[in-house]
Amino acid sequence: MLERLGRIPRKIRIAFSRSEWVIRWLGLSRSEGTEAHPGLLMIQIDGLSRRQLESAMECGRMPFLASLMRSEGYRLHTLYSGLPASTPAVQGELFFGVKGVVPAFSYLHRASGKVFTMFDREAAVEIQNTLKQKDAGLLVDGGSYANIYSAGSQEAHFCPEFFGWDHFKNAFRPLAFLSIILTHGISLLRTAVLLVVEFFLAVFDFFQGLIAGRDLLKELKFVPTRVGISILLRDLVAIGATVDVLRGLPIVHLNFIGYDEQAHRRGPASKFAHWTLKGIDDAIRRLFHAATRSHRRDYEVWVYADHGQEACIPYPVEMGTTLQQEVWRIFGSAGPYKKGTIREQRGTQFDRSKWLGGSFFARLIGEETFAWNEHEAGPLITAMGSLGHIYPGYDLDGEERDRLARQLVSDARVPLVLAPGPEGGAHAWTPAGRFRLPEDGAQVLGPGHPFGAEASKDLADLCHHPDAGDLIVSGWRWDKPSLSFSIENGSHAGPGSEETRAFALLPLSAPVDLPADADYLRPSGLRRAALTFMGRGSEPLGRRDSGIASCGPVLRVMTYNVHHCVNMDGKLSPGRIAKIISNYNPDIVALQELDVRRQRSGNIDQAHFIARELEMEYHFAPSLYIEEGEYGNAILSRFPLELVHAAPLPTLPDRPGLEPRGALWAKVVVDGREIHIFNTHFGLRRKERLLQADALMSEEWLGNPGRAGPTILCGDFNSLPYSKILKKIRRCFHDAQVMMHDHRPQRTFPGHYPMGRIDHVFISPGLSIRSIEVPRTSLTLMASDHLPLIVDVCLSEKQEL
Repeated sequence: MLERLGRIPRKIRIAFSRSEWVIRWLGLSRSEGTEAHPGLLMIQIDGLSRRQLESAMECGRMPFLASLMRSEGYRLHTLYSGLPASTPAVQGELFFGVKGVVPAFSYLHRASGKVFTMFDREAAVEIQNTLKQKDAGLLVDGGSYANIYSAGSQEAHFCPEFFGWDHFKNAFRPLAFLSIILTHGISLLRTAVLLVVEFFLAVFDFFQGLIAGRDLLKELKFVPTRVGISILLRDLVAIGATVDVLRGLPIVHLNFIGYDEQAHRRGPASKFAHWTLKGIDDAIRRLFHAATRSHRRDYEVWVYADHGQEACIPYPVEMGTTLQQEVWRIFGSAGPYKKGTIREQRGTQFDRSKWLGGSFFARLIGEETFAWNEHEAGPLITAMGSLGHIYPGYDLDGEERDRLARQLVSDARVPLVLAPGPEGGAHAWTPAGRFRLPEDGAQVLGPGHPFGAEASKDLADLCHHPDAGDLIVSGWRWDKPSLSFSIENGSHAGPGSEETRAFALLPLSAPVDLPADADYLRPSGLRRAALTFMGRGSEPLGRRDSGIASCGPVLRVMTYNVHHCVNMDGKLSPGRIAKIISNYNPDIVALQELDVRRQRSGNIDQAHFIARELEMEYHFAPSLYIEEGEYGNAILSRFPLELVHAAPLPTLPDRPGLEPRGALWAKVVVDGREIHIFNTHFGLRRKERLLQADALMSEEWLGNPGRAGPTILCGDFNSLPYSKILKKIRRCFHDAQVMMHDHRPQRTFPGHYPMGRIDHVFISPGLSIRSIEVPRTSLTLMASDHLPLIVDVCLSEKQEL
């Protein structure tokens, strides 16, 4: 009944969905028959460090992300970006599994003799073609928005490979376009209002920049680019990704770059940068709800950042000259140069606006192309942000390299200079002297660096990249604000503790495996988790760390009526049930209403499927046999499980049409203690339940002389706490929700609007309760008409068997 009622609003929502109309009008492909298949929506917030994320959540600027942790069972992981700490390197590792694919955001591509900047199409396509020889890409058959690489996606938009509106132009039909404008009028009006607001804020910021003495032309250019990136591109990306999840693409990856743009310009902790986070948070909220409501796939939403940013001082501001001029001065007396080449790096604030497409932004920003001829030019310097490469144009011997590096540190006051060393190592020069990496990483990166050992090794590997400069310069200073070689107040790419410390906000069910020697992820670990989740990896769902200890003297028990794994939105998805169980990391699971090889459930053995996904032992006891299928209850355990007894419970003899009910009894041994576990599902009629309660308390079951020791009774009793039925049970057992101090018993049925407490856990005397949880998340509200009840049971003192 509730299931049928729950489907009505879903059908209405689908019928009147504006995005569904867009899909039809544009003739876009749709996934069919994939309702229970996993889908993944990955949202990247470019440039947001973990510290800035936590600051934004504490100040109320990202309330939705905070609610994911508070109410939806999400967990915040630290993500180490690797080096260089820059989007093309991080996405290369995430999408293709290749670490350090580029040596910097801007560098000399030695094979072509061209300076590659990863905003540009030629550079992005060249690197991606190389990567595709090793891997097809994480986004195969999916969608890619505002990323460096399309990564095998079915469609890519606002990426260097596909600027602006290319795909939309190809699908353009005037009548459909007019209809889209009419149906999305409110959304378009909202975007227009936000564009106006952002424009006035940008103008205000422009005058602040002038007062601070910044360059007039650059401040003028920043007004339209800021509005285009922070509002227009953000909303276009969100709309496109929403359409793709409603189409049912298996994976969609999008990148919100507004914060990164603002942080470069005004600093990572600036009010203007954090203002952008409010809009990003709201866009994520809308995407999350679209993904969870998609009727074509069972989506999860993962939110992460590729890297952070360091608050910095522009090198020209501190030194009164540019890095290029200083390098030319130092190299001026050496080498076979005919003339010097000084190439100003303008930073990242402008180039990405070209991704919007159109001639306006191209004319505003201007095209910047450069080819280097080592026989005519002086040393080439590609320095963007806090990392730069120096290409002298001739081979440096060890003595000259050491002299030049020392001069860069002492005369040009570059904080850190690097060069390749023997056996995969690197030489490092700082004001404190010359060091060897990775051995002397603590002296180079400073004490307390969160990723000192791994960052030291990555720096050494960076020096050996085939396109790296003969000398590499970095503005990282652990004892004072870092330097950026561009004119900006926020930078990244180097080994700083803030720019390398990003985050991943993931559901507890995400199959994340942290390295044994680290408490953080890196992009390759996030990639493995994504592949596993989508079934392209080799790991089962397994047990995940819920952040709550459940071993030793505490046994975590869950009882859950799973409604034969048919969700409230009409989807058949035992995978969702397994995901919920995994989120809360139970030791023992009592499940009711499972189908085994029934036609209505796709002939799946649901008990076996869920147990396999969770890597748990199980026993299933059928209460009902229908043709070739079965229907009943199961106990799952992470400990060795021994079935003691399984049998039907009595029903009313004068009502032969009632659904048969049953129970099962198993035992586990935990730390030398034998624990008895009972699981049952009572009937719907009061007289029937009275008979079943009497039977359960008889010598066949709970009154059996062989049941000596701690006992836990779970199930859906279809009875309220103080009913006559449960009073029979409470004569010998304690109601877990009642006996726990300072706990208000929580209702479990029906899920969306709980009115009754009919799912119960009872424990025998001698046991106690540490904690109780009835999770009400988007997933638990969707997966069944009941909510799961989770109880942490404190076991009695150890007993000898």
